[in-house]
Amino acid sequence: MSWFLVLSLAPLMFVTGYSLVKYEQAIDNELVQRLRGNAREFESTIEDYEKYLNARRERYKADPMLSFGLLTNAVAQARSRVEGNIPNSSVASLSLFNRDGQLVATVTQDPRGAKDRNLEDASIYLSDAYKKQLDKDADMTVAEAGANKSVDLIAITRLETKTNRNAGYVEEIINLGPQFLENVKKRLGLEIILFNEKGQIIAGSHPDFALYDKRMFSKTVGGAGSETFFDLTVRNEPYGFIVTPVKWGQSTLLVGLGASKQKSKGILRNVNYAFFTMICAIGIIFVMVSIFATRVVVRPVYELVDAIQMMEVKDGPVEIPVTTDTEFGVLTESFNDMSRRIYQTKMELEKKITEVEKAYSDLKDAQTRLVHSAKMVSLGQMVAGIAHELNNPIGFIYSNMSHLRDYSEKLKTIIEAGEQGKEALEKEKQKADYSYIVEDLPRLIASCEDGARRTRDIVIGLRNFSRLEEAKIKRVSLKEGIENTLKLLSGEMKNRIQVHTHFEVVPDVLCYASQLNQVFMNILTNAAQAIDGEGEIWIHLYKDAKNKAVVSIKDSGKGIAKEGLDKIFDPFYTTKSVGQGTGLGLSISYGIVKNHGGDIQVKSDTGKGTEFIISVPIDGPPGALAEANKKA
Repeated sequence: MSWFLVLSLAPLMFVTGYSLVKYEQAIDNELVQRLRGNAREFESTIEDYEKYLNARRERYKADPMLSFGLLTNAVAQARSRVEGNIPNSSVASLSLFNRDGQLVATVTQDPRGAKDRNLEDASIYLSDAYKKQLDKDADMTVAEAGANKSVDLIAITRLETKTNRNAGYVEEIINLGPQFLENVKKRLGLEIILFNEKGQIIAGSHPDFALYDKRMFSKTVGGAGSETFFDLTVRNEPYGFIVTPVKWGQSTLLVGLGASKQKSKGILRNVNYAFFTMICAIGIIFVMVSIFATRVVVRPVYELVDAIQMMEVKDGPVEIPVTTDTEFGVLTESFNDMSRRIYQTKMELEKKITEVEKAYSDLKDAQTRLVHSAKMVSLGQMVAGIAHELNNPIGFIYSNMSHLRDYSEKLKTIIEAGEQGKEALEKEKQKADYSYIVEDLPRLIASCEDGARRTRDIVIGLRNFSRLEEAKIKRVSLKEGIENTLKLLSGEMKNRIQVHTHFEVVPDVLCYASQLNQVFMNILTNAAQAIDGEGEIWIHLYKDAKNKAVVSIKDSGKGIAKEGLDKIFDPFYTTKSVGQGTGLGLSISYGIVKNHGGDIQVKSDTGKGTEFIISVPIDGPPGALAEANKKA
């Protein structure tokens, strides 16, 4: 009877033990999956910090006054350009270094820190290794151990003048200190440990972590370069930790995230009690059916479970030997057939994914090249017009300089003759035609002043058109934007196209000024190119009943055929000859207007010209007004 009892209970105990082990593994796997999700969230936070610092460093690069202040050692001026960027930001400190790498100014979140001269010790220099790296790449992003058990995320940027001279360096630091770790701990409900690349503890969210030898985990996580796991008991409470590498520029942080296993351990104990109680309760009954269950039910199910689990790791179809003609045999055959079909489908799917990824990459590269080509064509047209406009005033200024130089030499000779006596003075005045010089000199000076004034107006018009300082959304005058665009296109339209403008009183529009100027430039350029010889363009600005600013641009050109109107805003569609356009100008303009919450329409008949009607909300895109008021 003992052998019968063993054969009856052993399978049940085996299944029970196996289930408990799998259950514990499932709990651990669920914990690991949750920690992986939290690790990705932490990594996303670090990526957001890096994008945040990259956006800030681009602003510093685009600030000529900051570069000039560092280049000329005007520390007060340079400090004033950056002090406003620190309060209420994520940056703990900002330091300015001159072109030699010497520290000249430091601004911190603490108002007292900006006045602490100890932070601006002139003996502090950037390391030679950092300078060498910055001379090569212009930007540098590293992580270092900070003070008070923290990690400093550092972004260093080399500033250059317009002539590519090194003006100095800007260093910004985001500190991952106790407050940061405490906030992350509360948000994720986890314990956090930050390691350096050697696996040594730098900082942690629990006070006990500071008591550990910082080299305690070097062999466990140091230099792993990939995800690792370990268990740790903190004040008699078991924790499961996952350590994952997080890139920060040229450095790698090892971030350990740990969750308590106390609750899962308690659940596991209860499950153990329940299982063993069940075994005792059904032991007698199971003795009578153990042999049948073992041969007919348990073993096939166990093999099927193993096969299903093996499908996740085996590279190929999983098949189970068919040993019976019962329903389990039919199920086994069905499983084998399903395994083969799944493997075949998987291979086909991986092949299709590879093909789709390659096609997408090729399409993306082609689109990038075409967009760049469209921008370069527009830029070339604008530069050619500006060069033509600048050539005339600069030309007659240059031609007048030879006369001014000749007059100045003659006047110098007359002055020297005056020192020899009146007779010599009169003789030299007659020889130099003094009366003509007196009459012509004011005209030459006035001519040069007029040329310089025209040159200045062209440059100011180009600056107003680009509005580089207005990259953010703000209220601007559409009238000024149209006028600045017309100034830049005056070279292409002069003596050929007559422009009629009718500007009604329209409030300033909340928009991205440079983007709308690009729309006006694209449409006016197309209008000018559509007119062969002489022609006219009519521009009408007004406000409609829906509180929208409307701009109508109509030309007397050759017009657009009806079959082309439906495709006029499609990418890469163009009516111009090969090499004259990419077909992206109107597509880009359409996207800009739609992003502003507006609309763009076109009306045209062949031989009768074309009219574009652009309407944008005066209060900007949806949600822009509330955002602008909040910032104000």
